[in-house]
Amino acid sequence: MTTVSAAAPISRRNYIVGMTVIAIFFFIFGFVTWLNGILIPFLRTACELTDFQAYFVTTAFYISYFVMSLPASALLKKTGFKTGMSIGLWVMAVGALIFIPAALSRSYGIFLLGLFVQGTGMAILQTASNPYVTIIGPRESAAKRISMMGIANKFAGAIAPIIIGAHILKDSHILDQQLASAADAMTRAGILDQLATRVINPYIIMAAILVGLGLLLRFANLPEVDTDAEEPSVGETNVNKTSIWHFPHMIVGAIALFFYVGVEVIAGDTIIRYGQSLNIDMSSAKYFTSLTMLGMILGYILGIILIPKALSQVNALRISALLGIIFTLGAVFAPAAAQITMPFKDLVTFDSVTLTIPVTVLFVALLGFANALIWPSMWPLALNGLGKFTKTASALLVMAVVGGAIIPLFYGKMADVFSTQAAYWVCLPCYLILLYYSLHGYRLKGR
Repeated sequence: MTTVSAAAPISRRNYIVGMTVIAIFFFIFGFVTWLNGILIPFLRTACELTDFQAYFVTTAFYISYFVMSLPASALLKKTGFKTGMSIGLWVMAVGALIFIPAALSRSYGIFLLGLFVQGTGMAILQTASNPYVTIIGPRESAAKRISMMGIANKFAGAIAPIIIGAHILKDSHILDQQLASAADAMTRAGILDQLATRVINPYIIMAAILVGLGLLLRFANLPEVDTDAEEPSVGETNVNKTSIWHFPHMIVGAIALFFYVGVEVIAGDTIIRYGQSLNIDMSSAKYFTSLTMLGMILGYILGIILIPKALSQVNALRISALLGIIFTLGAVFAPAAAQITMPFKDLVTFDSVTLTIPVTVLFVALLGFANALIWPSMWPLALNGLGKFTKTASALLVMAVVGGAIIPLFYGKMADVFSTQAAYWVCLPCYLILLYYSLHGYRLKGR
């Protein structure tokens, strides 16, 4: 296996191999992560939950990033990127298999355990892959490379709810009628037990694919990047720095990422349930997460075209934060009764469908476009000048993904107390914090 210093140029062949393998991983990230958008309404019905309880789906998944990112960093230091990524894939496979006993017992707690284990595997993969993409080429074009990875990620996120939703939420209107007319608790429990088992086959298939990819990776010629090798100028600057706490721009960046992941998860994982709450049939609502993902894909494409020649990474972050503020206000203030219809191509069957979309839901979907370039822009800004501290800093930044575990709970509680529309106010302070980082926080310097 080829080992490449982060301070040295990488060969074209190693660059292509590395980017191709990481693109596959980002596809997996997207497929597994954005299944939560369909699991929330599914488990809300199957396990008879409130909105607040249902959003513990995101909590269980994303809290693992906070708990496991530093252990993942320690693992990667011992194993290197390649072996660590294989382990991450296998851990995700174990999480998928936990869905079998969860479904058979219809136990929400076991479902949450499976999501936590899947998130643990994702934490290992994310801790390895994000700095890998940042370092494998010139730093000034890092946002472009992460945007390329984002297209793979969000395309998977666009098709995942459609594929899984077509299986586990098929005939949902008939199911609702059966539950409403259930004569007794035993009949109702039997219907819900049958519903819960629908996740078993998809997650067995997912586990098999993850195990296979982990084995294939063991034989792939993936170049190893030595993040401990510093550029001379960076090494001189960091000579008196002994920990990541001497880099305030990275610490504040991690805080800002916490709030970003929260709003990204809200935009993707609440939109189907939001559509349901506005009396939109599941035949239309199941596509809403795909609209959010398509908005992100469009944003990534613009990033690839414009960064760095026409748009700097920091300006991309500023524009994204401003758009997030605008679209949040649109989601909150648009009349819930105002609707549009639009043609849509099913990304799995390629059938043409006509979607009924409330305007307020469309603004939530547009948050995907606003969010697209935030993660790609913030990673290179936050890791700038870290040198030998890159792996540890990367782990801290991945820990910030815990925002996806916490902030959606505030949305869920506000949805229960006020309304599903008013709950989107929670996004506004998050985008204001991101705007601060883009204007000032990324320039903070330590001693």
